[in-house]
Amino acid sequence: MKAVVWNGTRDVGTANVPDPRIEDSGDAVIRVTTSGLCGSDLHLYEVLSPFMNPGDILGHEPMGVVEEVGSGVTSLVPGQRVVVPFQISCGHCAMCRSGLQSQCESTQVKEQGMGAALFGYSELYGSVPGGQAEYLRIPHADNTAIPVPPEGPDDRYVFLSDVLATAWQAVRYADVPEGGSVAVLGLGPIGDMCCRVAGHLGAGQVFGVDPVPERRARAASRGAEVFDSSEGTDDLVQEIRDRTDGRGPDAVIDAVGMEAAGHGSAKFAQRMASFLPKGTAAKMMETAGVDRLTALHTAIDLVRRGGTISLIGVYGGMADPMPMMTLFDKQIQLRMGQANVRRWTPEILPLLDEADRLGVEDFATHHLSLDEAPTAYEKFQKKQDGVFKVLFRP
Repeated sequence: MKAVVWNGTRDVGTANVPDPRIEDSGDAVIRVTTSGLCGSDLHLYEVLSPFMNPGDILGHEPMGVVEEVGSGVTSLVPGQRVVVPFQISCGHCAMCRSGLQSQCESTQVKEQGMGAALFGYSELYGSVPGGQAEYLRIPHADNTAIPVPPEGPDDRYVFLSDVLATAWQAVRYADVPEGGSVAVLGLGPIGDMCCRVAGHLGAGQVFGVDPVPERRARAASRGAEVFDSSEGTDDLVQEIRDRTDGRGPDAVIDAVGMEAAGHGSAKFAQRMASFLPKGTAAKMMETAGVDRLTALHTAIDLVRRGGTISLIGVYGGMADPMPMMTLFDKQIQLRMGQANVRRWTPEILPLLDEADRLGVEDFATHHLSLDEAPTAYEKFQKKQDGVFKVLFRP
C-alpha cells in the first residue's frame, strides 16, 4: 500500500509499504478514505525527531471502511464506516472506565513512561503505524473505532478523530462560566475549533489571538473577537483586560504548545537536538528538553485571578521554567492532557448532522493525495498558500 513516512528531520515522503494485517483477535483493518494532517504532526516533523525512525508511518486522524475484523471483534463488520480516534484504548480498564482513554492501562507505553499508545506518533507512544495511508490496522477495535452513519461526506465526521474532541475537551477543561469569557491563544485548526465550541457551549465573549491574518479572519467570521500577537503580547493583554472589566478572561486556552513564536534560545535548543545522534538527542529531550513558552506565559499573565488555563497545545519539555509565584499568587487552575476522544463522543456526535452547527463540512482548506504530502507538510509548517487544514484522500 501507499503511505506517508518519516525519513528524517523536515523530510517526509510517500512510499510503498506492506499492507497491514490482523495480528490479534481484537484487531480490525480499515480502508482509509480520509486522513488529516495535524499540527501535532509538525512536532514530529522537527522537534520530536529524536524519537522517530526512518520509515515510520505518520498520521492519527483517519476514517474509513472496515475491510476485515479479528475473531474477537463483536461490534464491527466489514463494510461499516468508522472514525478512528488518535489514541488506542481498551474500554474496560480503570482509566477507560473513568473517561481517561488517553491513559488506557492496556496500551500505556510503559517502557517510555507514557500514556496510551497513539497512531503514528513516535517511539514515545508505541511506534504504531499511522493513518496517512491506504489501509490501517486498529488494535482494540471494538473500543477504539467509532461507528458513524453511512450518509454524509467524510468531512462531516473525520474531525471526530482529533480536532473536535481535542477542542471540546479544551473548552470543557477551561470551565468557562455560562456567559463568561475565554481567550484562545493560537488559531490553527484546534484553536479555531475551540472558538466555535466555546461559543456553542455558551461563552459570552470569545477572544482569538494569532499572528496570521488569514487565521484571525477565519475565527472572526465565526464570531470571535480577534487580536494580532505579531507585535508582542503586552498591548493585547491590556486590550483583552479592557474588554473584561480590567480583570482578564475567566479562562485561557493555550492551543499553541511547544513551538510557540519567541523564546529564541529554546527554539535554538530544539533545533540543535534534532541534529544530535538519535540516542543522545532523545536522552537530552527526556531530561533537559525545553519548550518555547511564549503562549503559556501569555496565558498566565492574561487570565483573571482565580481563573482557569486549559493547555491543549502539546508540550514536551522536561526542564521548562515556570513562574510558580505568579501561578500561586493568582490562584490559577491548570487543566491539560491529550484529549480523551471516546469520553466526549456522545456529546459531539449528535452535532454532526446536516445542520453543521460547528462548520465542519467546510473546515478543511485542502484535499490532497498522499503523493502531495511532502509539499503539504512544508506549507503547513510555514503557513504558506492558505494551507490551514489538509485532508488526504488515499
